[in-house]
Amino acid sequence: METENIVFKNFEKKKKNLSLKKKLFKFLNFKKLLKNYPLLISLTDEYDYTFKKEKLKKLKQYSEFNLIGMGGSILGAEAIYDFLNHKIKKKFFFLNNLQNRKILKSKNKRLNLIISKSGNTLETNSNLNLILTKQNKNHNLIITENKKNILNKISHKLKADIIEHKNYIGGRYSVLSEVGMIPAELMGLKEKKFKRLNYLAKNKKFMNYLVQNVSSIYSNIINGKNNGVILNYDEKLENFLKWYQQLAAESLGKKGKGFFPIISTMPKDNHSLLQLYLDGPKNNFFTFFSTKEKNSFKFNKSFLISELNQLKSKNIDEVLYAQKKATQNVFKNKRLPFRSFEIINRNEETLGELFAFFILETLMLSSLLKVNPIDQPSVELIKIETKRILK
Repeated sequence: METENIVFKNFEKKKKNLSLKKKLFKFLNFKKLLKNYPLLISLTDEYDYTFKKEKLKKLKQYSEFNLIGMGGSILGAEAIYDFLNHKIKKKFFFLNNLQNRKILKSKNKRLNLIISKSGNTLETNSNLNLILTKQNKNHNLIITENKKNILNKISHKLKADIIEHKNYIGGRYSVLSEVGMIPAELMGLKEKKFKRLNYLAKNKKFMNYLVQNVSSIYSNIINGKNNGVILNYDEKLENFLKWYQQLAAESLGKKGKGFFPIISTMPKDNHSLLQLYLDGPKNNFFTFFSTKEKNSFKFNKSFLISELNQLKSKNIDEVLYAQKKATQNVFKNKRLPFRSFEIINRNEETLGELFAFFILETLMLSSLLKVNPIDQPSVELIKIETKRILK
């Protein structure tokens, strides 16, 4: 099936589990879903932001931005920036890890956009200190919860602008809230174009596909296929897939359950990992990602010798498609389970549909696996132990 922006191809059909599908369709009752998971309102047109767009006009005058955050506070914005870079004229610099990197002084005054739901994230506050030391003339905008935390204390010292991070929206689910949409607006994009849940909820073919898809993944998991390998043929989707990786891993990896989402860069990994995928342990299910590029590089005939005649009148996109199709054919012959997402349009609507699809998929899988998709209790153990060591 397909929407205007994405062609979906599901796993090979096996025996229909009608009771499971009935359960999943019941789960997708839209009104009940929004009541059980208030975070989903951020995927709709009805979401009420804690900021006014008029207040962003002054901030849009900046040409350079530092975005400082960890995990879900930054991955969504990175995904948007890379996937839609052809539409963005502003420069964004992402500080998404704690590294002893050299922060260069900038001739231009930048906007520092600092995001942390708790406001106490050690890596975010450490990177902010680094930026403030190296670029001390920048303007600061902070997105955090409305409660006593480190970032709120720092904001008063810096006289920074503050925008509230809704407390019912966890970081990894926050991409279509203030967390992802303020960066998108500052990039010159339109936040409304990302809001696709209302449209998708009325698309029966899409919902049928989603249910069948979740049913297949659940079947793979309970049959011991605990690695979800993502075969990516579009380098501009890498950060989106990192967003999805966190979403699936942190939401479902509890009580010995879940699956390991692994990103594999194709066709490069044909020459390193494909042998393992084809003839190694049969504990994987696969997801193909690719994009139809409209202006792909066409090979120069002047440099094509006879042994490369197959490349005449071809472009890079056609070669990537041939390699993807060949891999899928071999997977099919070897009965390796896979699904695919082929992107037709590189626009806001496409990303909005992908964000919505995988958030719904994750919530549905959490219901089947009987795990809480919102918390991350084991991660907190590392934070507590780190603070103890630093004392």
